[in-house]
Amino acid sequence: MADSWATPRGEPGQRAGGPAGPGADLHLDLPRGGGAGVRDALIRALRDAVRDGRLPPGTRLPSSRSLAADLGIARNTVADAYGELVAEGWLTARQGSGTRVARRVVPPEPAPPRTPPPAAVAATRPIYDLRAGQPDVSAFPRSAWLSAARRALTAAPNEAFGYGDPAGRPELRRVLADYLARARGVRAAPERIVVCAGFVQGLALLSRVRAKAGHREVGVESYGLDVHWNVMRGAGLRTVPLPVDQQGARTAELDRSAGLRTVLLTPAHQFPTGVSLHPDRRAAVVDWASRVGGLVLEDDYDGEFRYDRHPVGALQGLDPEHVVYLGTASKSLAPALRLAWMVVPDHLLDDVLAVKATGEWQSGALDQLTLAEFIESGAYDRHVRGMRMRYRRRRDQLVTALAERAPRVRVTGIAAGLHAVIQLPSGTERSVVQGAAWQSLALEGLSRYRYREEREPDKPGPGPDGQLDALVFAYGAPPDHAFTGALEALCRVLP
Repeated sequence: MADSWATPRGEPGQRAGGPAGPGADLHLDLPRGGGAGVRDALIRALRDAVRDGRLPPGTRLPSSRSLAADLGIARNTVADAYGELVAEGWLTARQGSGTRVARRVVPPEPAPPRTPPPAAVAATRPIYDLRAGQPDVSAFPRSAWLSAARRALTAAPNEAFGYGDPAGRPELRRVLADYLARARGVRAAPERIVVCAGFVQGLALLSRVRAKAGHREVGVESYGLDVHWNVMRGAGLRTVPLPVDQQGARTAELDRSAGLRTVLLTPAHQFPTGVSLHPDRRAAVVDWASRVGGLVLEDDYDGEFRYDRHPVGALQGLDPEHVVYLGTASKSLAPALRLAWMVVPDHLLDDVLAVKATGEWQSGALDQLTLAEFIESGAYDRHVRGMRMRYRRRRDQLVTALAERAPRVRVTGIAAGLHAVIQLPSGTERSVVQGAAWQSLALEGLSRYRYREEREPDKPGPGPDGQLDALVFAYGAPPDHAFTGALEALCRVLP
């Protein structure tokens, strides 16, 4: 390394002046030799000197000739370094005034990266994440998806690489229309399907369309996801809770609110209680929608995963003009795909697309083409069947373990889906959730999903429907190798 003091020697065209006379003395630590390495080192050294205040704003630097002579490097190397720093704004250069440090505020050094938490803190993080709404992402069919992606990319038309249609790729919409009719009993033409970047985007679009049409209220189930309620509230809709019992939402109460014309339901598998909407209530809600000119938003979040009997068909099949069907690949494949779809009534389609075309983000065209190929090739059906068997085995393991080791609790909502409800003795929900945390389990109580007005604090305990304290246990999320350990930890904290 060359450790040099650079003192000015003058240069034609420069006048003495500035805070340090004709030029500042500089102490610079540079590598020996020449070339780009020395130039870059000189640039870094001068930047550091300005940044840490050793060269204050306005300071005049030595001429390129004198600094080169003091450092024992080529003058062009110094001139290039000065030029680079002038271009970046660190220095200024004017004829007759020489090269000076720019008069500007120098930004502080960026904060150092956060240090990892101490081992004691890290050890308290949950080992098993058993919160609802998550599939087993370790089972994502990577090889089959990659094969489908290659085929889709090879066959993709050139226009697929453009900005695209707000409704989504026609290939996916065509395949979805066939699949949904076959697997879920949905009545849909491809033209009525709108592809979304996740369920929440679809719900937000529909909420904005309803608000724009003058609607001010939306019915929701008294147990559900607050993120959904908040999305609708954010669009200007007031949420009105419908009580939930062992037959699903009490749809007869829709008539109690005179201005209500929209309702969000999970009819096939109520989230999170796990019950199916009773046939009489299914008929009642579509009759209500037809009678008042209303709209039912059907969230079919895990309709493919039913274990003890044939899947409950989509509510949309009863009245396609008053029910919007919303489905997603988040549970069947993976949330990271950001792929969901809506089957929209004809009278609403233009309004939905008009809102979506005003800057709403779209799912990637290549992922849409891949999913279309994945479904059409039969790989999607094979994957769903395989996951259905895997989740059913876990459900059976859960039921057996609870019967043997926690006979005081009762498990419900197990006919379908990726979670079960474990009913607890009254008043024990909070203590069990806290005990689970000590066992490195991330678990949530049923009260976490109870309806709350906006800004209402989180309150533990039974909800307005007299529901017993309970846990919502997601058996879908842990990979196979971790499930036994999760069950063992769960049984240790149950009363």
